[in-house]
Amino acid sequence: MEDVSAHDDSRSVRSGGSASGRSPPPLSPVITSMVGCVSPSSPPPPLMAAPPLSVPGPSPPGGHSPPIFPSPPPTSRPPPFLPALYFSHAYNSPPPIHTSDPTANDCKLVEYRGQKVAAFIINNETMLCLPQAFELFLKNLVGGLHTVYTKLKRLGIEPLVCNVEQVRVLRGLGAIQPGVNRCKLLAVKHFDILYKDCTTAR
Repeated sequence: MEDVSAHDDSRSVRSGGSASGRSPPPLSPVITSMVGCVSPSSPPPPLMAAPPLSVPGPSPPGGHSPPIFPSPPPTSRPPPFLPALYFSHAYNSPPPIHTSDPTANDCKLVEYRGQKVAAFIINNETMLCLPQAFELFLKNLVGGLHTVYTKLKRLGIEPLVCNVEQVRVLRGLGAIQPGVNRCKLLAVKHFDILYKDCTTAR
């Protein structure tokens, strides 16, 4: 009986030793690959170059960007634009009347084509108030004063611009509206040409 128990004990000891001395299971391929990636002996991954900057627009054939040339140095050529004062003589009216004659600011009501029109005598010539003459004779013939100025420019006629005192007198007579601060004068002979152009060009 002692021999059998001893035999059983030795077998149990051998089986326990074999269990305790068993080697651990091998690592899976995924873990092995991860360990290999972080291995200190492996070289770092190469740096990726940044893509070149592209200029907006259609790309040329071949995929290459066109060369960028520097701007030419400034020259002494004039700028491609001209100041507004360059066109003032061509498109704007002449400056207001400047005369040493004190009677140039004396307004009179003259008879013209059966109507009373405010006028000034300047350099011995009767100058009609153009806005008032337009209201009396041309309002039903043309679209507005802008059309009158276009016709005068085409005819080569340049009206005179009233000075501050003349504008004040015309406002007092009711020849122009109270809020108007500019007015133009036209000689009788020139208004005759304008009137003829407006009546025959319809």
